[in-house]
Amino acid sequence: MSKKTKIFLFVAIVGVLSAAVLVLLVKPVSAAPTVPVPSINIGVGNADNPKEMAASLQILFLLTVLSLAPSILVMMTSFTRIVVVLSFMRSAMATQQTPPNQVIIGMALFLTFFVMAPTWNDINKNALQPYMQAKITQEQAYTNAVSPLRDFMFKQTRPKDLALFVKLANLKRPQTYDDIPTYVLVPAFSISELKTAFEIGFVLFLPFIVIDMIVASSLMSMGMLMLPPMMISLPFKILLFVMVDGWHLLVRTVIMSYQ
Repeated sequence: MSKKTKIFLFVAIVGVLSAAVLVLLVKPVSAAPTVPVPSINIGVGNADNPKEMAASLQILFLLTVLSLAPSILVMMTSFTRIVVVLSFMRSAMATQQTPPNQVIIGMALFLTFFVMAPTWNDINKNALQPYMQAKITQEQAYTNAVSPLRDFMFKQTRPKDLALFVKLANLKRPQTYDDIPTYVLVPAFSISELKTAFEIGFVLFLPFIVIDMIVASSLMSMGMLMLPPMMISLPFKILLFVMVDGWHLLVRTVIMSYQ
């Protein structure tokens, strides 16, 4: 038998053995029971009685609230002031994207949860839980839920901003806070939050501007005109911020501004 014939027979035997092994491995897998895949069906039909109509309206109301949740979180809570102040802090230190946007937004969210916790606990106690237990109606639940949120916004809104939007809405002079609609209160609260955040941001910029001026004048006096002052002042800004425990002071100031 020649050498080529031996090689051919060896390859053929190896191929037959490989095919047999594959067949033996495939059989148990094919015999295994298949896992059923669940199917989800969502349909819209006609309501046959008032109870079904009420349930449909509740689901529609819930979907509406969920779709407006991001806007409610941004415009009717402390989120706006906190995220703007944190952004000013990063700009004042000139650290570019440090901390990154994800960290700033995450910090703003959890600080917002902390600041708004008493208000949300009040809403859960007086509106959500009684409504889920069918002790109050949907209208009463809405009234009980909006009232603590309005109280929070009124405390943080300047009378000047309220007067502006009351005038723009062509409303009569309100005698009490209850006479001011929520659609007038929300924009007034928003611009008040922005003004307060910019005031805090201005104060944050002052010490870092002083460091920039000292470093720039020192470099000019030494004749180092080609060396960027920002490159030298950045380590001193970070050092100052760390030495005074800047994050502690910043978060404390922002939270205390709501008390």
